[in-house]
Amino acid sequence: MSNSQATTHDAELILNLYDLRREPLMREARSFIFNFMPQTIDDVMVIVSDFSLKENAFFRQVVGYWDMAASLVLRGALNEDLARDNFQELIFVYSRLQPFLAEVRKRTGMEGLAAHMQKFVESFARSPDEDEAFPGAFCRPGASRREGRIALSLLLRAFGGQSRGPERLIQLRYSRI
Repeated sequence: MSNSQATTHDAELILNLYDLRREPLMREARSFIFNFMPQTIDDVMVIVSDFSLKENAFFRQVVGYWDMAASLVLRGALNEDLARDNFQELIFVYSRLQPFLAEVRKRTGMEGLAAHMQKFVESFARSPDEDEAFPGAFCRPGASRREGRIALSLLLRAFGGQSRGPERLIQLRYSRI
């Protein structure tokens, strides 16, 4: 965690980021990502490789948004602690992409795809056991109920359980894991 105190500028930036998430097209794109349950790399590549698809635009919009938000933290423009309190959805989106990320980068040549998101997520101090279960268990094909619950508990712990909104959404969506 950072040692700096959040400022009113940080708070304004967080609120602006929240407002952007409420835009109608962004809501539609976020809904697509929440419901996108890829089982194979081919499921992802169908979306990523066809720029004529609405789903491709949704994917790029949401991943680009959260990658930009993570970049603001990594570059020091936004307080890290405040971001961790409010970026649960970033973790969720990254968890959807993470099992396929290396192969998507390889096949598309987009080596920087979600790189800021990845760095932000991986910056959490975790044990090797936690690294194995987090965050891919949310979407990894064949993930067990135990893996899903471990990943959820790590998500809650990583963010100190301070914000209840997105975690509750994840708990409700993934209670069947």
